[in-house]
Amino acid sequence: MGTLRSILKHPDDFYPLLKLKIAARNAEKQIPPELHWAFCYTMLHKVSRSFALVIQQLGTDLRNAVCIFYLVLRALDTVEDDTSIATDVKVPILIAFHRHIYDRDWHFSCGTKEYKVLMDQIHHVSTAFLELGKNYQEAIEDITKRMGAGMAKFICKEVETIDDYDEYCHYVAGLVGLGLSKLFHASGSEDLASDSLSNSMGLFLQKTNIIRDYLEDINEIPKSRMFWPREIWSKYVNKLEDLKYEENSVKAVQCLNDMVTNALMHAEDSLIYMAALRDSSIFRFCAIPQIMAIGTLALCYNNIEVFRGVVKMRRGLTAKVIDRTKTMADVYGAFFDFASVLESKVDKNDPNATKTLSRLVAIQKSCRESGLLSKRKSFIVKNENGYGSFMIVMLVIMVSIIFAYLSANHHNN
Repeated sequence: MGTLRSILKHPDDFYPLLKLKIAARNAEKQIPPELHWAFCYTMLHKVSRSFALVIQQLGTDLRNAVCIFYLVLRALDTVEDDTSIATDVKVPILIAFHRHIYDRDWHFSCGTKEYKVLMDQIHHVSTAFLELGKNYQEAIEDITKRMGAGMAKFICKEVETIDDYDEYCHYVAGLVGLGLSKLFHASGSEDLASDSLSNSMGLFLQKTNIIRDYLEDINEIPKSRMFWPREIWSKYVNKLEDLKYEENSVKAVQCLNDMVTNALMHAEDSLIYMAALRDSSIFRFCAIPQIMAIGTLALCYNNIEVFRGVVKMRRGLTAKVIDRTKTMADVYGAFFDFASVLESKVDKNDPNATKTLSRLVAIQKSCRESGLLSKRKSFIVKNENGYGSFMIVMLVIMVSIIFAYLSANHHNN
C-alpha cells in the first residue's frame, strides 16, 4: 500500500519504478552459473540492490573486479561494525584482512542476516578474487590493507576533531574512491584520477551516510557508534546522544545543518571527477550514487526527522535517478536542482547559514559554468502533479488490465 500511495502522490514515478523492477529481475537472471560467482552476485544483490544494478552495466572483467572489491570491503566493514566483537579480537582481523582474502579456508563468523552469510561463506569471495587479473588483485589488496589499518586505528580512537572525521572517512570511504579509480584505470577505460578527487568522491558519500544514519548508529546495541565529530556537536550539546531528545530539537537541527554544510565541501570535487570520465557505464556507476548523496543531504537538511527515524529518498525518486542519469548534463542538472532545494530550506537565523549558502552558491556556479544546464532533460526536482490526473487514470487502467489477465489465467487453470 505504501508504494501505491507514493505513486498516486508522485505519478511520474510509475514508469521509472516499473523499469527498475524489470532491470532488477533481468540482473538476477544474469547471475553466473559457477558456484562461487553465483554466491558473489547473489550476495551483492542482497547487500545492495541499487548498487548491484549499476555494477551490472559495467564490462565483464571490470564488473567482476568491482563486485569482489565491494564484497571484500563489505566483509571488512561487517567486522568493524559488529560491536559485540572484543577489541583485542577485532583489531588483528582488520589489520590482516588483506591477507585473508587470498585464503580459501579462512572465515570469521560475525554480523547478522545476509552479512553473517557473507562472512560464513567468504571462501566463495576468495575463490572469485583469485580468478581476477593480477592488476585487479593488487589494487584490491592495497586498498583493503590500508582500510583495515585505518579502521583498526579508529577502533581505539574517538572522532574528536574535524580532521579526525576526515581521516576516518578517508579510511572507510575515500580509499574506496581511490580503489575504484585504480580499477577503472586497470581496465584500460579511464585515466588514473588524482587521489584528492577520488578521496572526495568517497567522503561525499560517507559523510552523507553518517548524517542520515545518526539514530541507527547512536542506538546500536551493545554499544553506540559515534562518528559525528566532537568539534561540531559539542557546540550544541554536552553529549552526542543528547541530540535525539525532543528538548534539544532546535540545537539538534542546528548541529545537523552544520554537518550537512561540512559534507557539501566535497561536491565540487565530485563534479570535476565525474566530468573527466569517458566510459559511459563507469560514468553512470559513479554518478548515480553521487546524485543520491546530494539528494539525501537536501532531504536531511533542517529536518528533525533525522533524529526520530529513517530519512531517505523515496524509492520512486531513486528509480528516476537510476533511469535518467545518462550524461554530465543530467548530473549538473541534479546537483543544481538539489542545491536549490537546499538553499530554499536555509534559515537565515541558522548559525551556519552564511557558510551553507556560500557552499551552495559555489555548487550552483560550477553547474552553470558547465554550459550544460540547458541541455539536461526534465529531471528530479520538478512539479510532478502537472499531469498527475492523467497518470493516475493510466495507472488504474494498467492495474485493471493486469488484474483481469491474472484472473483469467486463474480461472483457466
